[in-house]
Amino acid sequence: MPEYNVAIVGATGLIGQEFIKVLEQRKFPMASVHLLASDRSAGKKLFINHQEVEVKETTPESFRGINIALFSAGTEMSRYFSPIAAQSGAVVVDNSAAFRMVPTVPLVVPEVNPEDIKLQKGIVANPNCSTIQMVVALNPLHKVNPIKRIITNTYQSVSGTGSAAVDELTTQARQVLDGQNTAPHVYPHQIAFNVLPEIDVFLDDGYTKEEWKMVEETRKIMHASDMNISATCVRVPVFVGHSVAIHVEFSQPMSPDEARRILAQAPGIKVLDDPAISLYPQSWSAAGTDEVFVGRIRRDASHSNGLVMWVAADNLRKGAALNAVQIAEEMVKRDWLYPEARK
Repeated sequence: MPEYNVAIVGATGLIGQEFIKVLEQRKFPMASVHLLASDRSAGKKLFINHQEVEVKETTPESFRGINIALFSAGTEMSRYFSPIAAQSGAVVVDNSAAFRMVPTVPLVVPEVNPEDIKLQKGIVANPNCSTIQMVVALNPLHKVNPIKRIITNTYQSVSGTGSAAVDELTTQARQVLDGQNTAPHVYPHQIAFNVLPEIDVFLDDGYTKEEWKMVEETRKIMHASDMNISATCVRVPVFVGHSVAIHVEFSQPMSPDEARRILAQAPGIKVLDDPAISLYPQSWSAAGTDEVFVGRIRRDASHSNGLVMWVAADNLRKGAALNAVQIAEEMVKRDWLYPEARK
């Protein structure tokens, strides 16, 4: 099997470190790996495949000879360095929001729209974490019974904001339990023992940018530009693992049992659904796993064509690093890495 030169941009961040774990665990065929970050992190050393690798500062020269570049270093870094990497001959899989809604850049969840990868011209976008787990759960049902409307509410962990947010939750929880006052820095309000219905900035229509992402990214991934979608995104005091409550209206009625059968056979999904023993997806048990967990599947009491379900997944893995590596695996498997293979 051919091996590939891989670069990880943002290697010292939470998702960058998850990239390393996923590449190791899935035995991705790497001839070499280059760990890149900002100048602040340059010089640090990380282990990959039992070898110590020094983190280098990201520069335009970093991508010479690179085949695949996995980016998770923020929107501005991606906007600047991704085109440079692509021009150097690498295919970029970018985890930021920089290119997700660019019409010429594929936005991909391999269980849903792998064929879109072939349209790439050097950059493939990784979707928003909550969007990924929602479309993985809904697409198998949509293929059988087209979806007309989605109402979704997310419960998103602090690791989605980064390591500073994880530290802030830890510090605030201790302060509250010790009877001390808290001072928020990462979030606008205390996150410990609290929930915040504000993720990313508020837009003029009252929705947040995170909610807008879920709507527009879902339409793009599922090739359903006229699908009606509304989202409310909430930050919760959980370290790892996003959960999503989904109310979905189909074109025709679908029973919960039929939905369970379809989902149980779908790739990347594990159904956990037995109310009699309180079996349903949970954030804490989803952490560290690769599957999208679906449960509490029931009829929507407000609509004859509706179902309600509860979905949980590890936002750092399937919501970010794993999905990106799966995109790279698809490119390798289908020989879509090189320009001549995409014509």
